Amino acid sequence: MNELEKSPATVGPEGGVSPRSGVASVERPAFGLPGVPAVLLWLVLVALAAWLIFSGLSVVLGIGLGVLAFFALIGFFVVQPNQAKVLTLFGRYVGTERRNGFYWTNPFTVRQNVSLRIRNFNSERLKVNDQMGNPIEIAAVIVWRVVDSARAVFDVEDYAEFVAIQAETALRHLAAQYPYDDYDGRTLSLRGNPDEVAEALGRELDTRLRHAGVEVLEARLSHLAYSPEIAGAMLQRQQASAIIAARQQIVQGAVGMVEMALRELEGQDIVRLDEERKAHMVSNLLVVLTSERGTQPVVNAGSLY
Repeated sequence: MNELEKSPATVGPEGGVSPRSGVASVERPAFGLPGVPAVLLWLVLVALAAWLIFSGLSVVLGIGLGVLAFFALIGFFVVQPNQAKVLTLFGRYVGTERRNGFYWTNPFTVRQNVSLRIRNFNSERLKVNDQMGNPIEIAAVIVWRVVDSARAVFDVEDYAEFVAIQAETALRHLAAQYPYDDYDGRTLSLRGNPDEVAEALGRELDTRLRHAGVEVLEARLSHLAYSPEIAGAMLQRQQASAIIAARQQIVQGAVGMVEMALRELEGQDIVRLDEERKAHMVSNLLVVLTSERGTQPVVNAGSLY
């Protein structure tokens, strides 16, 4: 065993395993014979032991074969679909059986079930601070499965609990990297860029959980909101931002319409206006176009001047 394999796994400052940690276990196939031929051989062994005992040819040999058949019976096991059997012999890892079906192996091995099925983990709502220091509530749904049974069993104490703790740590770290909302539209935000945030969360979880032999299939935020103590103030800010954006669009459209009206009047030589009358007309048109309520026109029946 080299020095890298001897070095114990260490925990980094972010809660994950440090890159200096050694690879303690690597999954490999276990020794296993097909169950049906093994059963036939076991029946032959039992029949031979019974014949030797009852025929009187060699009672001692028959008893020895009977004891051997009894211990051999312990070696039979069944692997269900999307499950694996991790085998250890006297405290030493000897392999993993992933093939579904009925098998026989060394009866002295200890066999532990490990589920390879896809699982969902729905984290609790965490109260954290975003990049701007605003308190927010955040939660995520993580889809994961075990891909290396040896690491899942031997490198961590409880791989399911390890997933839960590392998911919470990664979620807290992610929330501190992004603001809740970007009002300037210059950077990524938790609310405005859900796909990019989910991809970043998936990458961080994959880095943290690979030491437990776990693969992250998908990670996505399931809940995102301001904390109740600032939710009202932030709602007013969002409403004000929306009103300002709408007003900007209205003003831009009104200016374009006024410019078009003046150009059409001058181009078709309908009326010629001096600068003072143009300013007066622009003012009236902007009032009409940007007003929230309908305006009442005043008809001038006399001279324009």
